Amino acid sequence: QVQLVESGGGLVQPGGSLRLSCAASGSILHINTMAWYRQAPGDLRDEVASITRGGTPNYADSVKGRFTISRDNARNTMYLQMNSLKPEDTAVYYCTANIFSSLTTGTNNYWGQGTQVTVSS
Repeated sequence: QVQLVESGGGLVQPGGSLRLSCAASGSILHINTMAWYRQAPGDLRDEVASITRGGTPNYADSVKGRFTISRDNARNTMYLQMNSLKPEDTAVYYCTANIFSSLTTGTNNYWGQGTQVTVSS
């Protein structure tokens, strides 16, 4: 069994900051690329940022210069530092990871349950 658990969401005023965490646990042998997605009501789930095992990040244009993705391979944890938040950043944020587990053949993509981020005054 592999689980991803997000934390760190909440309510913040425009211009504020939040730090999301995503912790992977279970029968994990190896984690490849990890990513953050977000989904606002009525919208599709879109990728916000991704990071390779080696630490190479990639960002959606809408968050470049404001969000920073990072990971700690020793702790199987990924982070998203969100600064200068805007109301349009309001969404449920999900983490996902491509994981090689001792319980399956090959790699699979796993998703967390999501954490709500609300940017409002």
